[in-house]
Amino acid sequence: MDAFTKLIGVVAPIDRINIDTDQIIPAVFLKSIERKGFEDALFSSWRYNNDGSENPDFVLNKAPYRNANVLVAGPNFGCGSSREHAPWALRDYGIKCIISTSFADIFYNNCFKNGVLPLVLPPEQVREIMDKAESDPGIELNVDLVSQRVWDESEEISISFDIDAARKDALVNGLDDIGLTLRKEKDIGDYESKHGFKAIS
Repeated sequence: MDAFTKLIGVVAPIDRINIDTDQIIPAVFLKSIERKGFEDALFSSWRYNNDGSENPDFVLNKAPYRNANVLVAGPNFGCGSSREHAPWALRDYGIKCIISTSFADIFYNNCFKNGVLPLVLPPEQVREIMDKAESDPGIELNVDLVSQRVWDESEEISISFDIDAARKDALVNGLDDIGLTLRKEKDIGDYESKHGFKAIS
C-alpha cells in the first residue's frame, strides 16, 4: 500500500448527503477482485448518460475538477453496502483524500486499508472548503497528515484536524493489515519457535 504523508491536489465538491457505495461504484462493476482498473466505474451513473457519453453537468466532467485528488462531500459518505471496491475506485481515479463531516463505519475503515484518507471535519469547516471549491474552481488544498493540517495557498483555509494515532501511523508508513502484522514478524517467529510451531511450506 502506498504511504500517505502529504498531498497537494485539486478539490472537487459534491454537495450531496448520504452518498452510498452503490453510487460510488455500481454493483455491476463488482465482478473483479483485482483492486485496480475501476477508475472509469467511479460515480458511473452520474458521470455518464445512458448512451455512454459524459454528463457535462457532473463535477468530475468539468475541466477544473477532472484531475481532482481531493473530494469534499456531504455527511454520511460511503453508506450502504460494505463493498471494498468503493475506496478502490476512488483511489484508482486519483482521489486520495475525502473530506466530510461523517463517514459510514465500514467505508471509513476500508479507506485506511487502501491508502485513502477519510478526513472528518466539523460542518462549518467542510462548508468552508465546499464553498471555496465551488466559487474558485481548480483550487488546490494541501493535506498534511504528518502535521495534521489542511490549507490552501492563500491560507484563507487553514484547518488543524485530529486523527487516531494508530490509523495515522499505518497510512504514513503505507501499512495495510498484513503490513501491520509483519511488523511483529520477529515476535511471531519467537512465539512459534517457543511453542513448537512449524512454518507451512
